[in-house]
Formats: sequence, structure tokens, C-alpha cells
Amino acid sequence: MKEEEGEAVGEETMTSRWRKPLSSRQLKALSEHRYSVEGSSLLEPPLQIFWTWLVELVPLWMAPNTITITGLAINAITTITLVAHSPEARTVPPPWACLLAALGLFLYQSLDAIDGKQARRTHSSSPLGELFDHGCDSVSTVLVGVGASVSVALGASPPCMFFCCFVGMAMFYCAHWRAYTTGTLHFGRVDVTEVQVAIVVVFLLSALGGEELWSTQIPFTQQSLRLLPVLGMLGGALYALPSYAVAILRHAASGAPAVSGGSVLPPAIPLLGLLLPALLVASVSPGVSAFVSHPCLFVLAFGVVSAKITNQLVAACTLDLSTYCVSVCRQIASHLGIRVFSISSAAGGGGGGGGDGHRHGGADGHRHGDAGGITEDEVGQGDEVEEVEEEEEEEVDTGTLKPLLSRAQ
Repeated sequence: MKEEEGEAVGEETMTSRWRKPLSSRQLKALSEHRYSVEGSSLLEPPLQIFWTWLVELVPLWMAPNTITITGLAINAITTITLVAHSPEARTVPPPWACLLAALGLFLYQSLDAIDGKQARRTHSSSPLGELFDHGCDSVSTVLVGVGASVSVALGASPPCMFFCCFVGMAMFYCAHWRAYTTGTLHFGRVDVTEVQVAIVVVFLLSALGGEELWSTQIPFTQQSLRLLPVLGMLGGALYALPSYAVAILRHAASGAPAVSGGSVLPPAIPLLGLLLPALLVASVSPGVSAFVSHPCLFVLAFGVVSAKITNQLVAACTLDLSTYCVSVCRQIASHLGIRVFSISSAAGGGGGGGGDGHRHGGADGHRHGDAGGITEDEVGQGDEVEEVEEEEEEEVDTGTLKPLLSRAQ
């Protein structure tokens, strides 16, 4: 009987953790968070003109997070379409599917760029918007990697596909590891905007040239043209990863803790926990490797894990990731007194957080200290609500433990 009651207490605790994954300390830090970004890439200035025009077409009643999730949904649909026509990534999908993927990625990039602008237009910026934006980006990184690999039939060379997909995940994670350490998200002269534009070009080339184009042999070599995207990814990794490593190690050598309050180096453990098992499963599977047989499914499965560990860094398993993201968004929205997909706040003012179009931010407000519409009164209300909820949980836990204590006596 005691064991059953103990199990009931454990299940109730686990349910509470899923319902409210963030502690009161984390919520307090979230309320005090101010978005910081530095750097601007080559293509951002001209694209800013287009994005500024585009956001004016969006109605004021549309919440920034709705814009973000719409872009991710479009990206997911176009990637699924590519995978459906080439599940093993060994043949180039039909031209119309590649054109659809190019359009989908362009729309995703544009919507991701204007969500922060919409947040400032509607005075509804919040830390939830940043988490929502980066969370969608973590999923999109996996989808874009799979879609690009399928569009050039990179499954014909499994090591190249593995390298491109998992290096992309690692670069995204390391960028946020650096932000977790220093408190600032840094963008270089060649960054994610340029990568997305390059992949749009790859989709268009696949639509125009098809299998014949990517099978063309490069002069004086025995390699086909599908090696070019791999070399591009290699160049990007050699350009970005050393700068991430230097910034992180320099901060660690100084003896200072991460700006987020934690240690600097432990985030390496989840990254290794993702990459090493993936490499082992792909290389030493008995018989035909699971990665060789089902490369897209393999990358998507490990991509879910990548998205989860990156989201934990930002907030600092498919069903698990979905449940975690929903719970975190609901808890933050409740704490800040806002709604996730609506401009009007739960308390009657303020709004539902937009992520700041962080990657496209030359003129974006967060870069100039505009952390967005959270007043001190709203933060205070959120803290009071959290304190009341914690007191209720303590009463429930005490009531649950009293029978156990009396029986033990």
C-alpha cells in the first residue's frame, strides 16, 4: 500500500513538472531577460527594405508568434513533400516539389524576419517571443537540412548527407551555446541568412536541372556536382565553429560563470550525447546501416533531440519535444500575463510576444535595448500568481504526504 501511495506521489510530481517545466527562479530570470544581438550579415541591409515593406501588409491583430509558427508549418509541409517523393534521398524529387521547397523556405525566412517587427508594431514583445522564435528555428534547421539533402539526392553518398545534416545541427547549437555563455547572440558577415538564400538557389537548380545536373562530373575529378553543397557546408563550418569555440573557451578561461548563471562547459555534454550515438548507429549498425536504409527518418529522429537540447539552452523525442514546448510556452505566458497566439493579454493589456526576427536584425529593436512591452506591474502580477500557485502546490504535496507520515510513525 505504501509503495502504491509512493508511486502516486511520484506520478503527481512528474505531472507537475510536465505542466510547469520551469522553476520560479527561471521565470524570474526570464522576466529580467533582455535580448542582445551583435553583427549584421552581407544580405541583411537590402533584405531589411523588403521585410520592412512586408510587415506593413500584416494586420495589426495578428500575433507575432502566429507569424512564426505559420512560417515553420510552411517549411515542414514543403520538406515532407520532398521526402515523400524521395524517402531514401537517392533521387531528385519532381521539379514542382523543388520549386515548392524554394518558395516555402523563402516564405519561412521572410516570416521569421518580420515577427519581431510585428511585435514592436503591436507593442507585444516579450521573452516568450524570443523562445518561440528560436524554438521554431531549431526545428527548421533540421527540416532545411533534410530538404536540401533530398533535393540533390545526397543519399547516394551517405557520409556526405550525414555530415551536412549533423554539422548544421551542431553549428546552430554552438551559436546558442555562445549566447548562453556571453549573453549576446553574434552574427557574422556570412550567416544564416546567406545560407538560406544559398539553399533556395539549390532548390531552384534542382527544379531546373534535376538528376542530370547533380550527376554531372566535375572536370578533372571523379566527383559529381552534388559535392558542391557539401563543400559549402564544410566551408561554413570552418568559418563559424572556430569563432564559437574561441569565444566559449575564452569565457571559460576567465573563470567567470555563464551570463545565464550556469557553468560554461557543461552544454558540451548534450551535444556529444547527440552526435556520438548518431555516429555510432550510422557507422557500426549490423548489416545495412539504419542511416543508409532510411536516411531521412534517421536525421529527423535525431533532429528532434537536437531541437530539444537547443531549446533547453534558449530557455536556460517527437512527443516529448511537443509536450515540452507546449508546457513551457503556456507557463511563460501565464507568468507574464500574456497569450501565445493573440495580441490581447490575459490581464487586459500588453501582448503575446514576438521573437525579434533576431537573425535579421540590423535595425531591429532588441538590438537597441527594446526588450519589448513588459511593464514592472505585469512582472509583479506574474510573480504574485506564481507565488500563489507554489503555495497551492505545497498544500497539495503536504496533504498527500500526511497519510504516509502518520503510517510511518
